[in-house]
Order: sequence, then structure tokens, then C-alpha cells
Amino acid sequence: MSTTTTTEGRPRTAAALAARQRGTDAALQRVRDALAHLRKERLPVSTAAVARRAGVSRTFLYENPQARAAIASAVADAGQRRRQAQTGEDTEREASWRERALNAEDALKAAHNEIGRQRTRIGELLGQIRDLETAWTDETIGRITTENTTLKQRVRQLTTDNRTLDERLTAARSNLRFQDRRLADVEAQLAERDAPPAAREPHPAHRPGRPQTATVEVEV
Repeated sequence: MSTTTTTEGRPRTAAALAARQRGTDAALQRVRDALAHLRKERLPVSTAAVARRAGVSRTFLYENPQARAAIASAVADAGQRRRQAQTGEDTEREASWRERALNAEDALKAAHNEIGRQRTRIGELLGQIRDLETAWTDETIGRITTENTTLKQRVRQLTTDNRTLDERLTAARSNLRFQDRRLADVEAQLAERDAPPAAREPHPAHRPGRPQTATVEVEV
């Protein structure tokens, strides 16, 4: 009697194991499909999000090595994409500020050169006035005086423009330094957030007095 029961139990046990394996394989496939959907939709990858979309428990995701590895890989890929996107945006922003700074420097040099030319011209005209003032008519003196006044106004305008360009150049350099610091801070934050979950906190099952839940949130 016992021999017959044992013989009949073996096929049943094998069938149960096979059914369990099929269930596990199906759950793993749903997990992969859920990760693919989150990646396609550029949604945050987390244990809770995958569990909801795949219709599996969080315990399964923690305890099944293949599921755990798939989630870790998806988190790493999402972090890499986010870093690349952030780096691209910061590079474009930095290039824009650098271009503005270079343009401001060029405009400042041009303003300095123009001021120098105008001062030279004023000096020449004043010298002519001093040398020929006695021989000039009232009309000539009036014309030269008007031109001199116009040149002085031009110099004042160029001086004002030069001051404005100086201020813009200072602001552009300040923005560049701010962007450099911000880029360094963002890279440091991304490096911390992209660390594997296992390296940041212990497995929930090993944490006394806490429910077996944990979420790995990654912003894309």
C-alpha cells in the first residue's frame, strides 16, 4: 500500500513543481513586460510600480533573483539616460552663456576702440581750434564747436554703453560660475541616487519591526 502511494505521489509532486515553475516563468515575463512599458513611457522605475503593473507581489520581486536583477538593470539604465539628458541640457546651457560672454567681451573691446578713436579725434579738433581760432570766421567756429559738442555727446554715449557691456560681462561670468557649480551638484546627486538599492539599505526582510516593503524611485 505504501509503495503504491509513494509511486503515485511522485508524478503529483513533479506536476506541482512544473506548474509552480510555469507560474514563476509567467510572472517573470510580466515583470519584463512591465519594465519595458515603464521604459517606453519614460516613467519612474520602482518595485511598487513594477509589482502593480506586472500583477505580482513585492515579495516575489525581492526573493526572485531574476526579477530583482531585471529591476536593478532597469534602474541603472534609467539613471544613465537621465544623466545623459541632464548633461546634454547643462552643456547647451553652458555653451549659451559662454557665447554670450564672448559676445560681451567682443562688444566691450569694440567700445574701447571706438572711445579711443573719438578721443583722438576730439584732441585733433581742439588742437585745430587753438591753432586757428584767430583766423576762423564765426561760421567756422560755430561749425567746429557744434562738431565738438556732438563728439563729446558721442563719447558720453559710448562710455555709458561701455559700462553696460561691463555689467553684462560680469553677469555672464557669474552665471557661468553658477552653472559650473550646479552641474557638479547635479552629478553628485545623480551618483548617489543611482547607487544599487542593496547598497543603500538592507533587504526589508532583514529589517526588524518593519513591513517587507521598499520602493526604489528613479526620476527620468
